[in-house]
Amino acid sequence: MPMYQPSTRRKADMKLDSQVLDLETAVKDGILGGGGGVISTGFASEKLDLKMMIEELESMEVPTVFICPISLEPMQDPVTLCTGQTYERSNILKWFSLGHYTCPTTMQELWDESVTPNKTLQQLIFSWFSQKYLAMKKRSEDVQGRVKEILENLKKIKGQARVQALKELRQVVQAHGTAKKTVVENGGVGLISSLLGPFTTHAVGSEVIGVLVNLNLDLDSKSDLLQPAKISLMVDILNEGTIETKINCTRLIGMLMEGNDLASENVASLSLLVGLLRLVKDKKHANGVLAGLSLLKTICSHESVRSSFVNVGAVPQLVELMPGLNNECLELVLHILELLSSTPEGRLALKDCPNTIPNVVKLLMKASENCTQFALSILWAICKFAPDECASLAVDAGLAAKLLLVIQSGCNPELKQKSAELLKLCSLNYTATIFISKCKLTRTMQ
Repeated sequence: MPMYQPSTRRKADMKLDSQVLDLETAVKDGILGGGGGVISTGFASEKLDLKMMIEELESMEVPTVFICPISLEPMQDPVTLCTGQTYERSNILKWFSLGHYTCPTTMQELWDESVTPNKTLQQLIFSWFSQKYLAMKKRSEDVQGRVKEILENLKKIKGQARVQALKELRQVVQAHGTAKKTVVENGGVGLISSLLGPFTTHAVGSEVIGVLVNLNLDLDSKSDLLQPAKISLMVDILNEGTIETKINCTRLIGMLMEGNDLASENVASLSLLVGLLRLVKDKKHANGVLAGLSLLKTICSHESVRSSFVNVGAVPQLVELMPGLNNECLELVLHILELLSSTPEGRLALKDCPNTIPNVVKLLMKASENCTQFALSILWAICKFAPDECASLAVDAGLAAKLLLVIQSGCNPELKQKSAELLKLCSLNYTATIFISKCKLTRTMQ
């Protein structure tokens, strides 16, 4: 058995079998890359550190022959036992120090406890990692050079050439972390942001937004992008662009609002709210639903915006959206509706929507404790607002039985208390006998 719990990072690459390592066959078959023989890197070994290269290439699939059977990690100082099995020196010595005198892979007793440095394998490992590392560095340098070239071109070109350059830049920053860093370090954020304005075409604007949403923006960059003309363009593109562009706009506006309460209130125009409602109603694109609901929750956290959102017909649209959503999106919808229920307009809209009560009651004790909490808060708000009308509808929808489940569950005390209060409110218009009958409770529950 292994002497300690191995890392799972490369478990898929490791086969714990009893085959003796056959380096000659491995090289001949091309397992180690580059054909037969030791790969020449063209660099002196002291210029490249094996440990560093292994860390840099962590996500790359490594030949099984390079993996230590004990740690399941690439070997840096491989040594071979008398059984022919090879291990990382520090790992096998630790195995011995624990009193094991067997080969960890074959479990054979060792007739010779000495370990022999496997210089051939060590050289192959170093050569393989050197080749991969240098290729990666070259690709990285090529990416950086191309990003700088595109940024220079953007200062001069216009029209369709500008659109094509931005499209290439968007694709590069989406694919390479080094490209994002290069854009930021070479003043690319300010340059790209300057392309957004009142006269920017949607073709250019869409690509600019596609680039910016992939970058880490500092406070100055966010402040610049929050200028009314730029926000207005983003909202227009959100309403008219492709689904990918709509999602990018939504995420970028969310990034700009993050941690900036004043910006959230100023940005929340009716046009933005309408555009987000259209986005979240498109269930064919789950990423768009999640992004749109997340931004709506952020916007609705500001009380001054809630009445406007209710007035554009948000409540019935969100209520109808609930069936079929995953738990994450359900929680967001319920959170938004709870925020809207804090306003008179919101409570009235919730009461007037025929599916509010049945849809919300179904979610009690079904999705998550957070969903139950939001659902209870919504039901309390509308039943308190119109008890004669809503309480009886809630009871007919099965609310009482759900509330008893909450009270008897392991939910937090606040939820249980709120459930008890709501149950009492719903029972006010009934005699005890009729209420029990309406609730369809079992004798035990009674």
